[in-house]
Amino acid sequence: MLLFEADRLQTMSTENNNTPNNKKVNFNTYWIYGLIIFFIICVNAFLYTNNTTKEIPKSQFLNIAAQDHIERIDIINNDFAEIYINKDNHDSYEHIKQNNPISVKSAHFRLDFGDVGKFAELLDKHNETNAESQIEYFHVKRPNYLGNILSWLLPVFLIIALWLFFMRRVTTGGSGPGSQIFNIGKSKATLFDNSSKVNVTFKDVAGLDEAKEEVMEVVDFLKNPKKYTALGGKIPKGVLLVGPPGTGKTLLAKAVAGEAGVPFFSMSGSDFVEMFVGVGASRVRDLFKQAREKAPCIVFIDEIDAIGRARGKGAVQGGNDERENTLNQLLVEMDGFSTDKGVILMAATNRPDVLDTALLRPGRFDRQIGIDRPDLKGREEIFKVHLKSIKINDEVTSDKLAEMTPGFAGADIANVCNEAALVAARRDKKAVDLDDFNYALDRVIGGLEKKNKIISPKEKEIIAYHEAGHAICGWFLEHASPLVKVTIVPRGIGTLGYAQYLPKEEYITRTEQLQDRMCMTLGGRAAEKIVFDKISTGAQNDLDQVTKMAYSMISVYGMNEKVGNVSFYGMSQDNFSKPYSDETAKLIDDEVRGMIDVQYTRAQDLLTKHRNELNIIARTLLEREVILKSDVEKLIGKRPFEQEVIEEENSNEAPEQAPGDEEVLG
Repeated sequence: MLLFEADRLQTMSTENNNTPNNKKVNFNTYWIYGLIIFFIICVNAFLYTNNTTKEIPKSQFLNIAAQDHIERIDIINNDFAEIYINKDNHDSYEHIKQNNPISVKSAHFRLDFGDVGKFAELLDKHNETNAESQIEYFHVKRPNYLGNILSWLLPVFLIIALWLFFMRRVTTGGSGPGSQIFNIGKSKATLFDNSSKVNVTFKDVAGLDEAKEEVMEVVDFLKNPKKYTALGGKIPKGVLLVGPPGTGKTLLAKAVAGEAGVPFFSMSGSDFVEMFVGVGASRVRDLFKQAREKAPCIVFIDEIDAIGRARGKGAVQGGNDERENTLNQLLVEMDGFSTDKGVILMAATNRPDVLDTALLRPGRFDRQIGIDRPDLKGREEIFKVHLKSIKINDEVTSDKLAEMTPGFAGADIANVCNEAALVAARRDKKAVDLDDFNYALDRVIGGLEKKNKIISPKEKEIIAYHEAGHAICGWFLEHASPLVKVTIVPRGIGTLGYAQYLPKEEYITRTEQLQDRMCMTLGGRAAEKIVFDKISTGAQNDLDQVTKMAYSMISVYGMNEKVGNVSFYGMSQDNFSKPYSDETAKLIDDEVRGMIDVQYTRAQDLLTKHRNELNIIARTLLEREVILKSDVEKLIGKRPFEQEVIEEENSNEAPEQAPGDEEVLG
């Protein structure tokens, strides 16, 4: 009722202001621009209407001069000539006859002569040959009054116009927050509400069941707060989504925006950082001010590590760190004296280790939701979502594709599906089949196939034995991952061939498993040494992987007896120098070299033992360029350890284990 009365009174006051006695004229600054343009048009029009001068060519001028009609000639600024006709001959020219009262003092003709020296010579020559019809000519300096006036007035008008323009933008505020130079301290957050909804919902998010439950509870709290407050519960102030790139953190936040039914502010962490001092803190204040006005609402900051890094690290001594000021203001807004209810902050990052501890404490980010790479079931659900928009045949199923893509994140799976559809369209197929997905996987893993790369037969033979060495070592090592494909087709940048394996879904790795992986990785270099008694640069990537693996085993996982059960992982990241002595560093280096030498010798012994199988796989690669697991089984027999695994699984299914007998690993 009060709102209705206020609207009615406002309407009445508007009507009273429209009466004839209370008329107010609002001065618009654009009238100034209009008056300037009108003044210039009037001056030009006046000059044009009072100008009876007609421009003539040089041939007509010579004709007029020959008839002795010229009274005098004024050479204006050595640029052009104004020709005056004798009064007795005015009637001979139509335009002079029509404007005779006006053209008494005006020039009658204009001639653009070009070079003033040549024109003066022409007039002098005419005067010499025609003694009776002399033409007088004068050099006249005529100032350009309009040009001089405009040269003085235009800069002044331009400065006034710019000043009025900026002052108008200051008073009106522009078209949106953060879009004008004087609104640089305003928040750049995008608001999603009833007028601008997000189409992504929880149905579009697959493979993140646990994370969905956590954020769905937050959404439910905003929709039904009494359900939780009746039992004394409090709404969480902050929810931090943590996970590797491409796992769906931003997608989950979009689903929250689509499902919440409350205003949703979205902003990136880099939007707070500017070159101007104090802008980041000002934008944080403005963001939470807008959020409190729209409460209950959700504020989402993507890549919060841009402003949430730990304070005091890498800062310039004595300087004013804009990022730290922004973080301090964010900490105050999240849990300070001016804390308001109904504003939930969601954030996403893939680097939680660099965040400030004050930002992660309870009361600010109460919940940290880990979003890891999906397992087999999660990948199957993600494939179901992406396969809805793709025409596939019957042989393509989500469970097959999930088994083929271990370790793939949601973004990787979306890329594979899109690439498979593009490959099928390139091949003029009506539906996407399994072969297209295999090609897409090769494209994503190894890169684009280089069909035009010319490789000599000798180099191709070295590549074939190199890849065959990987395949044979993996085939006869117990803890190596099962082989899927071996190819010597060059792909990507610097990739001349690769062997693809299918790793198991494991969460812990034992020492013998890492050692077998190192031996398998060194199989390519060992095969080159055995067959050709020489080594090449093709093992650079293999050596890089093995070196990193060996250093991790010794200095991170404590898998060495001499170095001991120590881990320098966190200490080496926090400090620029090594967190151990020079003696320990030398010991680690010696143990790494020794470990790699042992596995290299082991790979050589294994390949020497299976030299016949190595030759068979290498020759087949030279013929076909690509061989699959089924081809390897036909050539050298089945992998010896797969039958043992099957028998072990069958024996474990028979007896039923009593409660308390199982071993828990953590």
